[in-house]
Amino acid sequence: MQATTPVIQLDRAPIAIQGVPFDNVNLAEILALASEMVASRQPHYVTIVGVDFITAAMEDVELRRILFDAHLVVAEDKTVVWASKVLGNMLPENVTIPNLIPHLLALAEGKSWRVFLLGGDDSAAGKVQARYPQLQLAGAYTPPDQPLLEMDHAEIRRRLRAAKPDILLVAFGSPKQEKWINMNYREAGVPFVLGAGLTFDFLTGETKPANRTGTQFRKFIRAVFHQWWRLRARKTSASLVGAEVIPDAVGNLIIRAPGRLDAAAAQASQSEWLRAAENSNVFFDLTDTVFADSTGVGTLIRLRRRARERGWQFFLIAPRPPVEAALKLMKLEEFFAIQASLAGARMVMEAGAGAAQVSSGVLEAELQIRWSGEVTVLNAVELGAHTESELSQVTPGMTVAIDLSRVTFVDSTGIGLMVRFKKNLKRRDINLKFVNAIASVRNVMRQTQLEEFLLG
Repeated sequence: MQATTPVIQLDRAPIAIQGVPFDNVNLAEILALASEMVASRQPHYVTIVGVDFITAAMEDVELRRILFDAHLVVAEDKTVVWASKVLGNMLPENVTIPNLIPHLLALAEGKSWRVFLLGGDDSAAGKVQARYPQLQLAGAYTPPDQPLLEMDHAEIRRRLRAAKPDILLVAFGSPKQEKWINMNYREAGVPFVLGAGLTFDFLTGETKPANRTGTQFRKFIRAVFHQWWRLRARKTSASLVGAEVIPDAVGNLIIRAPGRLDAAAAQASQSEWLRAAENSNVFFDLTDTVFADSTGVGTLIRLRRRARERGWQFFLIAPRPPVEAALKLMKLEEFFAIQASLAGARMVMEAGAGAAQVSSGVLEAELQIRWSGEVTVLNAVELGAHTESELSQVTPGMTVAIDLSRVTFVDSTGIGLMVRFKKNLKRRDINLKFVNAIASVRNVMRQTQLEEFLLG
């Protein structure tokens, strides 16, 4: 199995705060990691996350998933650093966009990296070039102000592929820029992609940071104390040690987790666990684990992310109620492949866990199609082609029902695919209805303001 991204080594264990996996890095380490990413020539995206972003993500399934999968997640606010201290694994510092990007551009200037500015306004390129006269500005483009799903993504990607930048800064504002990045960063092929807010004016000191509302701040503080209370260390006879990595008969690796999956265990074992996730499918056996804290959950996210980057599968096996409760508290249980036994995980893996599938049948004048798995940018083209093949048997006046009951997650690209099918079939006098969407799928539809259009 070939790696699609380089191995980015992070020495300190991450911490999950309200389900967001913060990497334990300072500004100098972020710049060093940016150099690794650029040298790799493989696409990566980095997110800078503050209190406002966290509170928004708790209500937006797709945004939580984007943060879950990000190659690097950095704390923007001092309040987030404070929260990490309360939760037992203090982050070294907060790093704001107005602080990071000038350092990043100065580094790019010194290393002759090519930089592309996407969004903001038409004056951004001139302002940046005036401040960094030796910077290789590969291009700048301000697309028309449109909703995410109405943007000409192909045209933007065409410009990026022609410019071949090393760094892409996207100023669409959150969460639009993060969703655009997730939809396009792979095909755009830029090694380091970062959301920059609404404009690039901060580079010349023309804007001030936005004020956070008291409601968001209070909501975040309450949530942090609730997480601390629910995941606080309790007296237990469970061992701090006992973790081991064992190969099975067909080359997969079984990680037997310790009795306590806390900051001490994560820090001691994460390097070995990450090596396992880089080189094999992993079954993370939680049978004997009776406690997990915020760092333990953050480490599980990093392991799952590393396995995904390398093209491997990652399963949580037999989590006990305390671990299940920790995942549920942070709304993460739906993002992991969880099985009650090793045998069950092996059966799911052999069947193609998470792969999008299409099946169909005709009942009277209605074609019934069932989608299953995840519907995302990674499989939208393939899923669309399979669905088009099934639709070849449909004639004007018929109804098509696409059953979403087995779809576990959909992103904005998946929503765009659904909209395209609905509009195209309507032009052919065919009624398309999507049925039985689960709550998390409906959440993404609602965030894109398309729930009523798609579900009617």
